[in-house]
Order: sequence, then structure tokens, then C-alpha cells
Amino acid sequence: MNLALEHRTGGTAPGPRRRLANLLYRRPGLYLALLLLPPLAWFGAVYLGSLANLLWQGLYTFDDFSMAVTPELTLANLVALFNAANLDIILRTLAMAVAVSIASALLAFPIAWYMARYTRGRMKAFFYIAVMLPMWASYIVKAYSWTLLLAKGGVLQWFLAHLGLEPALLWLLGLPWLGGSTLSTSHLGRFLVFVYIWLPFMILPIQAALERLPPSLLQASADLGATPRQTFVHVVLPLAVPGIAAGSIFTFSLTLGDFIVPQLVGPPGYFIGSMVYAQQGAIGNLPMAAAFTLVPIVLIAAYLAIVKRLGAFDAL
Repeated sequence: MNLALEHRTGGTAPGPRRRLANLLYRRPGLYLALLLLPPLAWFGAVYLGSLANLLWQGLYTFDDFSMAVTPELTLANLVALFNAANLDIILRTLAMAVAVSIASALLAFPIAWYMARYTRGRMKAFFYIAVMLPMWASYIVKAYSWTLLLAKGGVLQWFLAHLGLEPALLWLLGLPWLGGSTLSTSHLGRFLVFVYIWLPFMILPIQAALERLPPSLLQASADLGATPRQTFVHVVLPLAVPGIAAGSIFTFSLTLGDFIVPQLVGPPGYFIGSMVYAQQGAIGNLPMAAAFTLVPIVLIAAYLAIVKRLGAFDAL
């Protein structure tokens, strides 16, 4: 065997690099593990490690008198999350995230359907660019711009007044849960900004799901005598649900953790993201900020468990 090996290798035994290459070739699992080791080590040490350290600090004690953090472990910060004021912040943020996800899906579906079924070539490229174009602009610039659009006497109010819809707007602003004298100081205005900013994240997953819808299914449904409404309810919508669920992951999670829009638009009042920012930056209460950070993690984990059943991960 040694003579045959020397004959195949030109009379010399294989070097270390050749032996390592032969070993990795015979054991593809080991080769895959070596390839994944650096990124997994980075992910585990830097990302998960820093996140675990942050959450661990949620058990530290904050001295209100000295404004100092001490490493004395306590559950007081986690218990404080269930206070009436903090629970109101959590429920307000959760309601906004759900409302933005639903509205984004309703607005995104017709656009995604047209992109998937009726556009080709340059027209489809135009729609892709049009959908993604707002994402190229600065996030803060867009948020500030919307404060001007929604302000009293702004473009949107002027437009509604010329359409004769200003009385309806004033009636909406008078509702207690949408409270505010103008759109820029109401939850409705905040909702509009969230939907505008996150809408592209809903359009693209739905469009991708509808692209995979075989035209033969629509033809078969029509041949069997189904009306357009029946085809939509029983054929199109079930196959589009994974795309809707995938898009809602982005709209839900991004709304849940945002702190810029709640500060710039809408009535005074904290959201989870702005509460974390205020506790950590203005007050210096890092343990309470870390405790609030745990809330979106738990909510998103529960949401992911729900949308996983809807096939969201297969549509990503």
C-alpha cells in the first residue's frame, strides 16, 4: 500500500495540507463545522453574550439617591414591569404593533398582487424601485418630514379640507384613544407614520409569496365555477398567508422596539423603545432599561411561535 501511495504521489508521502484536505473530504460534517465555527463563535460570544449580560443587569439594583447601579441582585425591576404605569406602556406598544401590522397587510396586498401577477420586465423593476425607494432615505429625515406633513395647517390637513373630509378628521381626533388636537399630536398620526415607514417590509414578502402561486390553480378554480371572491378566499389567501405572516414579523418587531417615531409624532407618552431610551440615557437606570428590554424579547418570541404555524419562516 505504501508503494502504491508513493507511486500515486510521485514517490513521496502526502504533505500535511494534502492529508488535511483528504480528511475533510472524507468527513464533510467536520468540514461544515469548521466553516461555521467562526460565525457561530462571533454570534454566540458577541451577540448572545452581550444580550445575556444586558438582561443579567436587569437584576441589578439602582439607588435612586446616589443614582448609582450596584451589583446586588433583585427582582424588583421585573416586578415593576407590572405596575399600572409600566403595564400601560407595554399594552399601548403592543396594540400599536398589532394595528400597524394589520394595516400594512391590508395596504400591501393589492400592491403585491399587482406586482406579482401583472408586471413584467421594466415595469416590475420600476415597482421594486418604487417600493424600496423610501428605504434609501434617512429614517430620521422621514420621521421629521412627517411631523411637518401632519402639523396643523400642514399638507395633509390642507388636502383633507379641500376634499371636504376635515369634519371626519376632527371627529376621529376627538376619540379618546386617538386623542390629540392635530394629527401630529395624536396616536392616529403616529400610526400613519409607522405604516408608511414599515410598509415596504410587508409588500416584498407578500409579493414573493404570490409569485410562487401557480397560475394553473387560478385557472382550475375558474374552470370549476368558482367566483373571483371564492377563488380569493379559498385559493389565493391561504397561499399568501405565509408571506403576510413573514412581513408581519418585521412590522410587528420594528414597531415594538422603535423609539424615534413615538418621540417625534403623537401625544406625550412612552412606548417600550422610548422607555428604554429614557431609563438608560436620561435617568441612568440601566437595570430598569434592561428589564424593559426583556419585554419585546418575550413578546416577539411568542409572536414568532404563532406565525411559525402559519408558515412564515418558509416565506422568508
